[in-house]
Amino acid sequence: MSNCLTGPCHSELLIKKSRFIGCVEPMADRAAAQARVAALRQAHPAAAHVCWALLASGHSAAVDDGEPSGTAGRPMLDVLRHQDLEGVLATVVRYYGGVKLGAGGLVRAYTDAVAQALLDAPRIPLQTLTSLHCSLPYALEGHVRRQLSVAGAQLLGVEHGSLVHMQFCLPASAADALVRQLNESCHGQLVWRHP
Repeated sequence: MSNCLTGPCHSELLIKKSRFIGCVEPMADRAAAQARVAALRQAHPAAAHVCWALLASGHSAAVDDGEPSGTAGRPMLDVLRHQDLEGVLATVVRYYGGVKLGAGGLVRAYTDAVAQALLDAPRIPLQTLTSLHCSLPYALEGHVRRQLSVAGAQLLGVEHGSLVHMQFCLPASAADALVRQLNESCHGQLVWRHP
């Protein structure tokens, strides 16, 4: 099962006078990642490189930012994949120290910067959510709302017509139990619809 991070974690390495500032953090998508990288470039104008790797929403990215091809972004992405992470951005800001590291040295430095940041990174398992729709009499609306709250379901929308139409989501693993419980407590008066 994939994991996501609950917050950012950092590392800093000094390798042959070059400074590598690593960060791993939760990230929703590529646009948010690019905005974060742009902010890092502004915060570190004297840095030689701001390399990054992203795994989010089924997409991946690996950016070397001027380092020799395949020596920064790809190794960073490999660390994220090896750690079975999703919805995460890894960035490494490099201040060049005047000593060339060679391709192997760069791969090790970028890999280590991300791996060190991940050592203390708090993780939580990703849960697959499922969306459910039902229609019910007005008299049951309060009861169903309370049951959804107790089950930890998130109410996505409510429409009032001749019946109350509710849409909500919750972890897929809990959906069947909630449907059974609502059917029993509402005496079969709920009509389930496919999204």
